[in-house]
Amino acid sequence: MRNVKASALLLGLLSGCSFIPAYHRPALPVTAQYPYAAGGSTAAAADTGWRDFFKDPALQGLIALGIADNRNLRISVLNVQEAQAQYRVDRASLFPTIDGNGEAIAQHTSGGLSTSGAGMTTHEYSLGAQTVSWELDLFGKIRSQAETAQQTYLSDADTMLSARISLVAQIAAEYYTWLADRESLKIAQDTAVADQHSLQLTQLEASNGTTTALAVAQAQTTYDTAMADVAQFQRQTAQDMDELVLLAGAPLPVALVQKMDATSQLSNEPPLPQVPAGLPSDLLTRRPDIRAAEHQLLAANANIGAARAAFFPSISLTANGGVASNSLSSLFSGGTTAWLFQPQITLPIFSGGANLANLDLAKLEKQAQIANYEGTIQSAFHDVSDALVARQTYVDQVQAEQNLVAADTRYYTLAQMRFTAGVDNYLNVLLAQDSLLGARLNLVSLQLAQQQNEITLYKALGGGWQANGTSTPQG
Repeated sequence: MRNVKASALLLGLLSGCSFIPAYHRPALPVTAQYPYAAGGSTAAAADTGWRDFFKDPALQGLIALGIADNRNLRISVLNVQEAQAQYRVDRASLFPTIDGNGEAIAQHTSGGLSTSGAGMTTHEYSLGAQTVSWELDLFGKIRSQAETAQQTYLSDADTMLSARISLVAQIAAEYYTWLADRESLKIAQDTAVADQHSLQLTQLEASNGTTTALAVAQAQTTYDTAMADVAQFQRQTAQDMDELVLLAGAPLPVALVQKMDATSQLSNEPPLPQVPAGLPSDLLTRRPDIRAAEHQLLAANANIGAARAAFFPSISLTANGGVASNSLSSLFSGGTTAWLFQPQITLPIFSGGANLANLDLAKLEKQAQIANYEGTIQSAFHDVSDALVARQTYVDQVQAEQNLVAADTRYYTLAQMRFTAGVDNYLNVLLAQDSLLGARLNLVSLQLAQQQNEITLYKALGGGWQANGTSTPQG
């Protein structure tokens, strides 16, 4: 019974204690509800995989390529692996290190140095095991350091997920920008062809004396403006493709480019599902950047435990044991065993205030991480709130612009009919055409902004870290 109690006491001493402060998650520094948060499907954004959100096969191919080859994302993955390795290193300090060693020594003494006057050669052999400076973690210092490393690793893992979400959103937004610029280029090209025809017609009428040089100049100006628009959208479309290649991290496969070319226009894209906002508190477990900030806070909390433990003694154990003999054949014979046990205790007597300063520093770092955590939540709330406010207004604005395009189309048709009938001059036709061009280009721009806002909301709610809809990891 006495041996059992002694063993329990020794186990308790070896397990030690911890000076890490009790952790309490800071209160949510935002309101409990989002503005304009009603509506949407039943699947939360974080549970909706990007393949379920983006239905375009070409876009899916771009995202998959980017996740596999984007260099910035690859760096994030390597950072996670590095943090995981560092955590394993720190945790290994909790256990003793045992090394095996063998040694053979041969020493020759010349006759001039020998008391017998004859040369002598001696041999010594040893074999053993050694434990090098195992520190007993009685006050939780090593465990606190390991906890800090673990929380840093978890933070890096969530930061990697956040980088993945951002990459998915970037690729999708750039793809839709490419579609919009390509559609705008087609509108500008069609307008330039019509303007060129109008210019030729006006020049012909001027040569016949049925119109003025002013009308020719106006037609020329309209045509030149359209050609400038064509050049602008050609440049933007090419730059959009360059950006997609950069985000993908590799040249686009021919089959993928063919899928992209087969896509007609932005307005014909599969509609993006409207994900519900839920509650601000959902972001605590849904957004990886918030989870990463909380892990950093937990790491700072564990640092306080390590700083407190520095005020207490540390005990290190060094031991070795084995066999030694002056002949190899008798190395394992009786009477050849040897061992050493050397405990060492270090008492912090005077450190010039360094331990106290380190503790103050650890507490200040925790306060900074609390502010960072709360700021990350507020930023997330702002992102979601802004996207929700914009969602309905974009619907109304796009509908109004579609009505404007329809009205400008009728105006342009009537202006052409009046000019053909000789009722009106060609200036009204040019004005109507210019108004229609502006309305069509503005409609494409608004449709792009609407799609990008849905992408922003999907990202802000924590969606995009997974390919298909499954349960999101909880933090």
